[in-house]
Amino acid sequence: MEQYIPPFLINEKMLELVAEIMEKLGSISNINNLEKMPRLVRSNRIKSVHSSLAIENNTLSLQQVSDILNGKRVHGPENEIREVKNTLRAYQELEKINPLSVKDLLKIHKIMLENLISKSGKFRNGDVGVFLGTKIIHTAPPAKMVNELVYNLFSWIKNSKVHPLIKSSIFHYEFEFIHPFEDGNGRMGRFWQVALLSKWKPLFAFVPIESIIFSRQEEYYNALANSNKKANSNDFIIFMLETILQAVSNIKEDAFNHTNHLNERVRKLLIALGDYQMSATELLIALNLKSRETLRENYINPAHEAGLIGLTISDKPTSKNQKYYKK
Repeated sequence: MEQYIPPFLINEKMLELVAEIMEKLGSISNINNLEKMPRLVRSNRIKSVHSSLAIENNTLSLQQVSDILNGKRVHGPENEIREVKNTLRAYQELEKINPLSVKDLLKIHKIMLENLISKSGKFRNGDVGVFLGTKIIHTAPPAKMVNELVYNLFSWIKNSKVHPLIKSSIFHYEFEFIHPFEDGNGRMGRFWQVALLSKWKPLFAFVPIESIIFSRQEEYYNALANSNKKANSNDFIIFMLETILQAVSNIKEDAFNHTNHLNERVRKLLIALGDYQMSATELLIALNLKSRETLRENYINPAHEAGLIGLTISDKPTSKNQKYYKK
């Protein structure tokens, strides 16, 4: 059988954007240590979940998504709270899945749409269209073609030598064109592009590309519509490359600001510790702080996560007899 090749044509604009993105990635010296910035990682994950669902008209705020992640009670439509919980669970699987596996695609869809639709984790068996308001802007291929189209697309992804930035954008467009599920195609397409990118460079697991798409939502849909009209994904590829460039630029700035901000507080903590072992109460006094939570979240935890301080009772971090020392 002849290998399926999605219709696209790499042009100078795409190559310029790829070069810019690669230059940005190359200039970020500390970006690969994002896992050592758990607050920044957590904040970006919340942005990703909130933005991708907001595009689908979920009305919960960024703070409410954060509260759900923290296990707090949130007042809002039950189905929207369920969407957030499901999507948070899906993103927790991001680094475990194989983005070249149709089986994993179905697994993530099941997680995302569990208790929201009857066919979560299964391809649609009916015909669907994409609406903008009351206007239909895309009629998806017949249900009987979905299975073959999806497997052809995954086969191309596995074998194509196209640059991952362009290839993941093509996948995103083709996935939305096929619209393989009864519901959840938008959030799945965005999630899977991130999955493909993070398989290539792990830092993309923490880059909230979805939040940039949300801020350019009208352009996102226009790029999809224009590519449909032209019967190739060129317009959408360029839109996504521009989006990724902005997201990478933002993460560079965020990481720099985050590091500087934490460094100042950690520096003060290390000065206060000196060559002594000190309890939380003693550190509160030394740093002129009133809140133990502030001390823990903004001083002790970042310093400990960076390997700069140690705990005298390492197996019981919250012990009342706990003391901290500089390594």
